[in-house]
Amino acid sequence: MENITNKPKFRPNQNLKLMDQVREVLRYHHYSYRTEQTYCQWILRYIHYFGGKTHPKLLGAKDIEKFLSYLATEGKVTASTQRQALNALVFLYKHVLDIQLEDEITPARSKRVASPPTVLTKIEAQKLLAAMEGKTALMAKLLYGGGLRLMECIRLRVQDIDFGQNLIFIRGGKGGKDRTTILPKNLRDELQRQVEAVKTLHHKDLEEGFGEVYIPEALARKYPRAGKETSWQYVFPAKERSRDPRSGKEMRHHVLESNLQKAVKQAAQQAGINKRVGCHTLRHSFATHMLEGGVNIRVLQELLGHADVKTTEIYTHVMSRDIRNLQSPLDMLIKK
Repeated sequence: MENITNKPKFRPNQNLKLMDQVREVLRYHHYSYRTEQTYCQWILRYIHYFGGKTHPKLLGAKDIEKFLSYLATEGKVTASTQRQALNALVFLYKHVLDIQLEDEITPARSKRVASPPTVLTKIEAQKLLAAMEGKTALMAKLLYGGGLRLMECIRLRVQDIDFGQNLIFIRGGKGGKDRTTILPKNLRDELQRQVEAVKTLHHKDLEEGFGEVYIPEALARKYPRAGKETSWQYVFPAKERSRDPRSGKEMRHHVLESNLQKAVKQAAQQAGINKRVGCHTLRHSFATHMLEGGVNIRVLQELLGHADVKTTEIYTHVMSRDIRNLQSPLDMLIKK
């Protein structure tokens, strides 16, 4: 969730309907469109849970507890999903209705099940990537080669690839943080061809009177022409232009994440990998294989964008270790 503690208090237009007020406040604080959709869905589920006719300002902390407890006990949602619903409702009351309730909410909690991440062996990773082709193969290689999250890869812009330094800049990653990771040298040529294809497509869009891409509102106000610059275009653009849900303008968005998700799943089946493999498995595998290669865990923490090194340490539990050359302390004491 974006940090808005330092932003001035914004009052939504009271003449708007509740959900329009929610969207107005979310957009004022520059929440992503995905977060906007998610928060609105949870708020609507909360309202419908109480019959759909009671305004949330007439409900309170106990009602939120009841809804969240229902999600945990009957809905069987995960702890992270329940937390997501709580965040949405806290946002509604604190920033839209101007009611502070967060400290009063103590619902039944979903159990947090700690399980080690699914990791591919190096041979399995090779087989998986070999079973893929085209644009989705290039994206999968970036996930594994640079440790990117799915949406970080999907949202890459032309200016985020530094071929000169072999670096990839991740803008607005999880928690709104920026970071830098490595660009695999084996992908340079393929990625450069992809960027050239993007430039050709963008030139065609411009000739047809379009060529604008979504950029954050604050930047759009400061640099009104930036949206049509090549540097801001997505590295993996959609085949067709579509209408932006916020501005209403016809733009070229990035590809759908479901395309890559399906391609990875199909490739895993084709490669005969009997594990639960998804896009995030490639990021897990990157982290584990980097540790096995001797990379310092603090360096890996920076590459992955983890706020706490404890999050990175989970990969030490799944990495492969060769113990054959280790020396027993007894052997160190008793030397022949």
